Amino acid sequence: MPAPRYKQMKTLKTRHIHILLLPLAMLLLMGACKGAKLSTANEQLERGEFFDASKTYRKVYNKLTKREDRPLRGEVAYKLGTCYRRLNQAPQAAAAFQNAIRYEYPDSMTYYWLGRSLQADGQYAQALDAYTAFLRLCPDDELAKEGARGCRMAIQAKKAKKSRYVVKNAKIFNSRRADFAPMYLDKNFDQLFFTSTNEKNMGEHKSEITGMKKSDIYVSKKDEQGKWQRPEPVEGELNTDMDEGIVSFSPDGQTMYLTKARRSPTSNTSVEIYTSRRSDATWGAASKYEITADTLSAVGHPAVSPDGKYLYFTSDMPGGYGGKDIWRVAIGERIGSLENLGPQINTPGDEMFPYLRADTLLYFSSDGHPGFGGLDMFKATLNSTRDRWSVENLGLPMNSAGDDFGITFGPGESGFFSSNRGDRKGYDHIYSFELPELKVTISGWVMDKDEEPVPKAVIRIVGDDGSNQKEIARDDGSFSFKLGRGVKYVMMAGAKGYLNVKQEFVSDSAEEDADYAVDFILASISKPQVVENIFYDFDKATLRPESKQALDEMAQMLRDNPNVTIEMGSHTDRHGTDAYNEDLSDRRAKSVVDYLIAAGIAPDRLKWLGYGESRPKTVTKRINREFPQFPEGTTLNEEFVSTLSEADQEAADQINRRTEFQVTSIDYEMF
Repeated sequence: MPAPRYKQMKTLKTRHIHILLLPLAMLLLMGACKGAKLSTANEQLERGEFFDASKTYRKVYNKLTKREDRPLRGEVAYKLGTCYRRLNQAPQAAAAFQNAIRYEYPDSMTYYWLGRSLQADGQYAQALDAYTAFLRLCPDDELAKEGARGCRMAIQAKKAKKSRYVVKNAKIFNSRRADFAPMYLDKNFDQLFFTSTNEKNMGEHKSEITGMKKSDIYVSKKDEQGKWQRPEPVEGELNTDMDEGIVSFSPDGQTMYLTKARRSPTSNTSVEIYTSRRSDATWGAASKYEITADTLSAVGHPAVSPDGKYLYFTSDMPGGYGGKDIWRVAIGERIGSLENLGPQINTPGDEMFPYLRADTLLYFSSDGHPGFGGLDMFKATLNSTRDRWSVENLGLPMNSAGDDFGITFGPGESGFFSSNRGDRKGYDHIYSFELPELKVTISGWVMDKDEEPVPKAVIRIVGDDGSNQKEIARDDGSFSFKLGRGVKYVMMAGAKGYLNVKQEFVSDSAEEDADYAVDFILASISKPQVVENIFYDFDKATLRPESKQALDEMAQMLRDNPNVTIEMGSHTDRHGTDAYNEDLSDRRAKSVVDYLIAAGIAPDRLKWLGYGESRPKTVTKRINREFPQFPEGTTLNEEFVSTLSEADQEAADQINRRTEFQVTSIDYEMF
């Protein structure tokens, strides 16, 4: 039976070889070697030479064809799956682990690694089955539980709407091998450094670990037009025939922190952090950066905090939570300042590739938090009391079934990261990302009561986020403002010779484009203005309930124009005697004034008068658009109306039955 899984954790969770964090010990304690080729493969695997070991195991596997070879074939399949997994070749790894199960390899971990490989290949339902089988045997395994949660999350996420991030392959930086871990030099955002294993690299020999050239550091610069140029190896003594890569910079851009592989024929491959100084455009030879006296643990993936005070990094040193953890150390006073970021960030899995965007905003990659497969990128925010991190998966399309890691931010919500998504060989490539600015606007028109544009109307909009904007309407009365999400706004429109109108609204907080529409209808102070939608009981002065909205808007207009006094006038049609119509219209006008007084408008700002049928309406452009049978400028008096058809007479009477207000002064209580 295999050793208990918690004892294997440090070695089981090392991964992502071409990004330079390599194992310190073997995956499992293997049995005695059987045959020269198998012993060679086992030795290669123990040294972490996964590419070479995979080729040797494949040859051994193909020769084990006899029935009595089935147990050994299962063992070789498991080890072959381990090699493919370390090479980030998820489909090949899944097939190998399935073969190990087929030949009854007696290690429950086979189901776990099958689940991990299927998940990294985007086969979430099958991966969930493998995790479930493993959890029947090891029901308390936290990593398997998180893997299962990640599969369920991914299945649901495929049905849901993706985030607004736009992700593209940054082809200008990518070669036919692995290119990864991009990092801007400084806040000018015009130089991008990254790690590559392309064929131009230093050294003659390919890595026994990855089968590619050992990694070097490259840089791409923008030209005068702001376009990225073809990347070149960094100038100076930095690159060697060893593995160098995964860089970060001091705030002044003069010191580079990098990961460098440590290779020895007598020990397993590991990594350490080095520094290099810049002189003009060249970088000096790297020197080791001492963090602890521990020479057995891997230390890599440096990330300098924006203020230059701390160095964040990844390590499997003792005192962590399993696998690889994210730590930090004070750059100026390393002794005694070493600090693990704690269990809200670190898990029994691997947390790697830290990136500090602010001292309270950390980005990192993990396979221990629920994710879509492989390494996922996460955003961690430190609360105001600085005692708790809130961790959030960046979601699709930033994350994928593959490994997603090594993010760097440029201007705004844009930048680059690396991923092996969609690459059957497991090679990493650099991707750009951008979160397009939300287009939240409000637009409309400023018109008068006759629906004509108001010349030189001024619109102001004030938000509770502190924003304050002003615009003059265009000749056609139109206007437009940019808005924020989830903000309460107050808008005011006005113009010389017109009363102000105010409106309030709250923009939606949803992360999507939106265009709100609002129109302002301004009342002239020089001529009577009809108040639409005021209704009375038949042959009475009693206001009907459906008049409330119009009357409330009338009251609000008077509040928005506190220096104005008005006269309310009511008009009837041609039916009835003059005396009756004057009395009815007078009572109706008073009903409106009484409502406005009850709404809080000072009585001395209001007068009323009933005009009966003495002031028939003159047809305006707006009335003509609605009733084209009445020519613009025509007065709808009794003499004209009597010549019309019965239907047109009723329409004319309807127009004449109206409630209007007229501004009588604009200096109320101004002196």
